[in-house]
Parts: sequence; structure tokens; C-alpha cells
Amino acid sequence: MAPLHRTLANRLLSKLPPFRPWSRAARLSAAADGGAPTPTASSSAAAPPPDWSSPPIDAGSSIRKPISLWPGMYFSPVTNALWEARSKLVEEIGDAGASGKAPPPPESELVPRSPSRSRTSIFYKFSSDYVLREQYRNPWNKIRTGKLVEDLDALAGTICYKHCSSDNGTTRPLLLVTASVDRMVLKRPIRIDTDLQIAGAVTWVGRSSMEIQLEVTQSTEETQDSSDSVALNANFTFVARDSRTGKSALVNPISPETEREKLLWEEAEKRNKMRKKMREECNKESKVEDSSRLQALLAEGRVFCDMPALADRDSILIRDTCFENSLICQPQQRNIHGRIFGGFLMRRAFELAFSTTYAFAGVAPRFVEVDHVDFLRPVDVGNFLRLKCCVLYTELDNPDEPLINVEVVAHVMKPELRTSEVSNKFYFTFTVRPEALNDGLRIRKVVPSTEEEARRVLERMDAESCHTSS
Repeated sequence: MAPLHRTLANRLLSKLPPFRPWSRAARLSAAADGGAPTPTASSSAAAPPPDWSSPPIDAGSSIRKPISLWPGMYFSPVTNALWEARSKLVEEIGDAGASGKAPPPPESELVPRSPSRSRTSIFYKFSSDYVLREQYRNPWNKIRTGKLVEDLDALAGTICYKHCSSDNGTTRPLLLVTASVDRMVLKRPIRIDTDLQIAGAVTWVGRSSMEIQLEVTQSTEETQDSSDSVALNANFTFVARDSRTGKSALVNPISPETEREKLLWEEAEKRNKMRKKMREECNKESKVEDSSRLQALLAEGRVFCDMPALADRDSILIRDTCFENSLICQPQQRNIHGRIFGGFLMRRAFELAFSTTYAFAGVAPRFVEVDHVDFLRPVDVGNFLRLKCCVLYTELDNPDEPLINVEVVAHVMKPELRTSEVSNKFYFTFTVRPEALNDGLRIRKVVPSTEEEARRVLERMDAESCHTSS
């Protein structure tokens, strides 16, 4: 008898229509049912303008025939659907450059785009699609947050492509890469048995960077209006690079039209300015106070190191909370540009952080937020990647919701060259469920034992303080 997953896959494949190439514009507005494209404009002058308000993508309809530059078949169903919608476009641009066709339009011709033009949404039919639901279920019958984070990154990338594409579905040969993730906040628990939607759009544009705001919504019996249905907010920043030179590339300006779009733009503009200002102020203040703050942090750690029998039993050293894993980056983990998919890195980092927190707390933790993610260097296929994780510090002021702040640092190692460089930094916050606290669970204080550890703690605390102030 064939395994269950093979039987289910055969049933699904038998229901799919014959594969036919989509038009380029159709890929950028992938439809919900069976992957069928919505009607789009042709290149003739008499054709109507394209309809950018495409219906949500159905995550369950993404088992389609891959093409040469589409590695999405190794990722989640949502990533599959999103990447298929843009991979043919990337392939055609590459073919055009190789064949000596006319070059893309110059950057001087960039025209402003409205946020609605890039707006894209994905629909998860968790209530009725058992196969889809199983791929997102964790051992505690909750949502597998790492998979959701992976999808968010893929969706943000697709939104960037839609913003930068021309009306006929073509775009300049740009590399659009994740630069950072800022405060991905869980507002309420996400259920695995209830339909889910993720929607987002470009809300702010700089010279070569774009900010994308995403919302995860899930309507339940407890939600009374649309604002109550928002379960998670996330802000991604993408940067554009010229695919031929690797240098920064200008992107289309943004032109907010509705009152909400203008409000989101103003908030993003204010946030960017305030972040720069607060970063400078925090750096100045930290230099003055570093010495005394370092000594205060290290006081308990020295007791652990020098007089362990007298150390506080409710505290633990940072080094005793550490876990790590290593992997060789495989071709199946690449994105459509041939480098390791940022969403894959985020998922691996999140799942290591979750495991580290689980071992530290003694119960399965509850995700609170992604504090910050920096993508410092690209990760390539074949790289030896080492992820190091620790509990950096805990916040125990609120006994009903103790916070556990976790750091994951990714190192790209090249044994042949005897080099190791930091490629990514991830910061997550977890807590524990109230029932565990009611049963007497206590979260321990985490203390540094070296100046290097103490500085990392101070830097993260200052960053959090600056972000809260802004």
C-alpha cells in the first residue's frame, strides 16, 4: 500500500487541469482557484489597464508544474504559489539579457506606484483543507509559527516585485532582498482549525529600499469587528540591487491615494526618522553609562564563576542556556535568485529559538514577537551555516507574563579559507502559558559571565528601549 502522503498527492494531482504557461501579468496576480490567472491587459494600446486588485491566493492550489528557476516545490504551499507567480518573469529577464535583446527601461523613467497596486493577499483554508492544515500544525495542535514566518517573507518579496513591475508584467533586472524585519508582533493566538488570511502592500519607499506592512487576520467567534480579527502585524524592509552590477538600484516612488495609505506612509516615515535619531542618542548615552552598567550585570555572574555554591539558585548563566545546530545550505533551500531563501533562514532560527526556550523554561513556550532580524550578508548554496542560540535575558517584572528574550546568530563558515562571518542576527521574545504559571512554574533570571555577553545584553536592552520610545 502506498504511503498516505503519496496517496493524497496522487488524488490532488489527478484533479489538476493540464499545465499551460501563464502570461507574465497573470503570474503577478495569481488567482485563487486552481491557479487560473485572472484576465489581464495585453500589450496593445487598446487593451484596458491591468487589474491589480487580484483575489486572494489559495494556498491549497499550489501543486503545479515547476519551471527551471522555481525551487519553491521544497518549501511551504504558500511559498510555492508565490514563487511560481514570479519565477517565470525572472527567467524571461535572464533570457533577454543573454540573448542580447533590448535593455530594460532606464531608472529615470520610474513612475510612482500606489500602495494598492502592490497589495497581495493569501488565503489559508484551514477549516476545510486537511492536507494544508497538517503542514502547519505543531506537536501541540497549534500553528507552526516558523512556517508562517517563512510565508510572510515570501509574500513580502512578491509585493516588492509587484511594486517594481511595469504595466505589461515586466520589470528591470533587480535583485530584491530582505534587509530586516522590524517588530513582528503577535496580538492574539492563531488557531490551526480556522481560516486565515495574510495581506500586505508596500507602504513606504526610499531611494533603493521599500517597507512592506503585512497583517495576519483570522475571524473567530470572539472577534466582533475587523480590527479584532488582526492576529499579527509585521514590517519588512527590502532593498533593491542591480542584478548585473550588484549595486543599489533605485525603485519606483510611492504615491499614497487613500487616507489610510497616507496615514501608513506618514507612520513609516516618522518611524524611520525616529529610529535614526534614537539610535544616535542611545549610542551616545550608552558610552557614558557602559562601565557601571557592565559591572552591575557582571556582579552575579562572577559569583557563579568564583563561588558557585553561593550563587542564586533562581539565576542561571547565559552560557548554560545555549544550543546550536549546523547545516550545509542545499540547492533546494535557494530562492529564485539562487541564494538561500531568507524565509528558510528565519524558520530555522525561529525553531531553534523555540527549542532553546523550551529547554530553558521546561514547558512549551508561547511566541510573543520577533523583535528584530538583520540580514547582514547573503547566504549561498554550499555555505556551511552554524546557528548559535541563547537566552539573552529575561524580564520578570510582570509575574503573569514573564518575557524570555532569545538571540540567534548565524555564522557562515568556510573551512577551506578558515573564515567565519556573521550573516544574520535574530531576536525573539517568548513567554509561557498562564496555566503553567498557575501550576507553580518559575522563570529564572539569566546573567552574563563575560564582558562580551554583558555588552550584547546592554545593546539589546538599549535597542528595545529606543524602539519603545519611538
